[in-house]
Amino acid sequence: MIQVTSSIAIDEREIEESFVRASGPGGQNVNKVASAVQLRFDVRGSPSLPESVRERLIRLAGRRLTQEGVLVITAQRFRTQERNREDALARLLALIREAAAPPAPPRKPTKPTPGAQRRRLAAKARRSTIKALRGGRPEFE
Repeated sequence: MIQVTSSIAIDEREIEESFVRASGPGGQNVNKVASAVQLRFDVRGSPSLPESVRERLIRLAGRRLTQEGVLVITAQRFRTQERNREDALARLLALIREAAAPPAPPRKPTKPTPGAQRRRLAAKARRSTIKALRGGRPEFE
């Protein structure tokens, strides 16, 4: 079991890994070794996810989600297969943690207090008189 949050744990058997050839760093090795990792996690069919987390995860996944509801994460940032596996798993767990966080309640608009309105208008009036005094021509005697 992979512990995602205090209340969510995912069974390792729910995650499928396949290895493909990666583009990018690796030198001559890049054409011979399948170092990139494609991690697949069935979001819609997972018994480990609560319904609210599942819905938020589907929304967060975007283009990484297939028609069947499978989340596909491709990791090819590193030269070794092992580091790419860790990277793909870390990205999956981060995405699930983000979906597990409950959304913030909507902001309730507030009005400024009468005192704050008076102070604001007084400050504007002071600023206005300062600027008005700058504009006059000097008088010569």
